[in-house]
Amino acid sequence: MTASNATPPDAGAGLSRELARLITGQLFLHACMAGMRMAAPLQALRVGHSEAAVGVLVALFALTQVFLALPAGRYADRHGLKKPVRWGVIAASTGAALAVIWPIFPVLCVSALLTGGAAGTTAIALQRHAGRAATTPTQLKQVFSWLAIGPAFSNFIGPFVTGIMIDLAGFRAAFALLAVFPLVAWWWIRTAHELQPVAEPKAGARTRAWDLWREPMFRRLLLVNWLLASSWDVHTFVVPVIGHERGFSASVIGSILGAFAIAAAAIRVLMPMIAARLREWALISGATAVTAALLAIYPLMPGPLSMGVCSVLLGFALGTVQPMIMSMLHQITPEHRQGEAVAMRMMVINASSVAMPIVFGAAGTVIGVGAVFWTVAAFVAVGAKLGLGLRDDRTS
Repeated sequence: MTASNATPPDAGAGLSRELARLITGQLFLHACMAGMRMAAPLQALRVGHSEAAVGVLVALFALTQVFLALPAGRYADRHGLKKPVRWGVIAASTGAALAVIWPIFPVLCVSALLTGGAAGTTAIALQRHAGRAATTPTQLKQVFSWLAIGPAFSNFIGPFVTGIMIDLAGFRAAFALLAVFPLVAWWWIRTAHELQPVAEPKAGARTRAWDLWREPMFRRLLLVNWLLASSWDVHTFVVPVIGHERGFSASVIGSILGAFAIAAAAIRVLMPMIAARLREWALISGATAVTAALLAIYPLMPGPLSMGVCSVLLGFALGTVQPMIMSMLHQITPEHRQGEAVAMRMMVINASSVAMPIVFGAAGTVIGVGAVFWTVAAFVAVGAKLGLGLRDDRTS
């Protein structure tokens, strides 16, 4: 990698121009994947494929990231920011373009693999780069609070713009627009400063990614992160089921889920302003305890309004977690292995996103959807105690 000799931009005082470019680039690339994740299943259903086939198609967006995460993390550790992002842009744009040329189910599956893998690869490179650019724990919290805003908004912008384009001009036009989004992302990221490469220590045996699990803090952090990610998944999966059982309209169910997404995004906008006052371990353990309590009372809420209030509060709690997790991850991991650490976290989260809906669906059939909430709440409550164990001299 040819690194720039320029000093990395200050990531601490506020939203710098450099960081804004990274956020905007990530927003457009992630919006491509989010739009494809909505449009591809709709296209498959329109031509007569079953719900089971569509479920497989949706799973492919996350499945690719499970298997590509570790290689992508190692590649980012060796090559920095721009090479992984460049490959991600090529893959995402190609995936969407293939759907324009031939929008049949097997091609849509390939598109899902390409765009999902691209989103994961670029996220790892961007998170690693942003973490290395920060020089203090406060800057780490601020950087990852800002960086978490991009995916939060792209999850709204991608499907919204895609839906409008489908209604106005059809699926091919929507796929064509999504194929342009990664190119816009590259336009924003291409001028970013490359940081000096990190020299890997030559002494000792060759390390493997799984060796990171020998570090107790790393294990504890990822376990808490997995429990909170499962809470996000159970809310997304079970709320539509509860709403359907209670006779809520689709717009009401969508509004409840939308309130959750807006709350998660809103809290991330506020966090950079108060990052200096936050302690990662305290916020993570507090958010975990609040999440457990909200999941426990959620099925008892009688109507859409009370469910909506719970949804907003849950969005606030879960929305605070990712920046703090990422800040801690960079503080407890050796600099030359931060790409691997970020990749390991992404692999765990995406494996959960693939497996948990299947588990929740099977459990809901046996014990009921309300009991699924209570079961997850019990596990997350244990996670609150684990969160207290995250306190460490490096992060306090």
